[in-house]
Amino acid sequence: MDRIPFGIRRLDTTIGGGAPPGSVVLLSGHAGAGAREFMYTSAAMNGLAEGDPELFDLYYGGLDDRATTPEEVHYISFTSEARQVEREMSLAMDEEIVEESIDNVQFHDLSPEFFRLSPVPREWYSERTRNVSELGQSQDRKGVPEALGDRLTEHGAGNVVVIDSIADLVGARNADLTFSDIPVLLKGLSRAAYEWGGLILAHVNQETLDDQQHGQLVDAADGTLLFEWESGGSDRARTMIVQQFRGVLSRIEDENIVRFETEIGDAGFDISDVRKIR
Repeated sequence: MDRIPFGIRRLDTTIGGGAPPGSVVLLSGHAGAGAREFMYTSAAMNGLAEGDPELFDLYYGGLDDRATTPEEVHYISFTSEARQVEREMSLAMDEEIVEESIDNVQFHDLSPEFFRLSPVPREWYSERTRNVSELGQSQDRKGVPEALGDRLTEHGAGNVVVIDSIADLVGARNADLTFSDIPVLLKGLSRAAYEWGGLILAHVNQETLDDQQHGQLVDAADGTLLFEWESGGSDRARTMIVQQFRGVLSRIEDENIVRFETEIGDAGFDISDVRKIR
């Protein structure tokens, strides 16, 4: 496996088929600027490649000779359940893509671990409220880092894994995790991912971080894609910048590309144009 496709064809074509195996990529952006849609599209398109190759070819096209789609796609969420994510995906792209891909996207709901130490009532995030005796008998006391680590260790090798979202961990002020732990967690994940050979996408809303915190996350990841709103007159446009990405940024610099202009269409997140140094 030489490259793992992101599932956004024009980006994959530009960088030689996709991301190098073993990459941890931070998807960082302002609200609505495209980071979340990129995440949904990547999960759905890689799932579609396995679920309906003909539909994949229609919406994505042929794979680069250097690229291989993963056998599995895993979606890890700290706060949402599968039905919520599926509905949001359907709002970001054609429902046909979601319907044919979703069975090949394995969903992991970590909300029980995430909300366990919070003031959120258990019935809001659990299908069934335990009584006092059941709570006393329960041996499942895993925290968020351990639960996340278990899922990544089990499913990270050779697969695409989406983490939705680092911003949830930043905002969670509980005993499981402090912010200083998060860059360390990403650095450890980057080390493990190199051996696993898969592709890890970690989403974060940049507006939840100060500059120093954001810089620490960027430094901990193998690659960072920045999603921004750009204003011109009365119009706003979504843009994407490859801030840093080992093994990928050099290809973009060779093409003199400074910014990707993006849009959300039937196939989800897409690149509409590239801005080059003139």
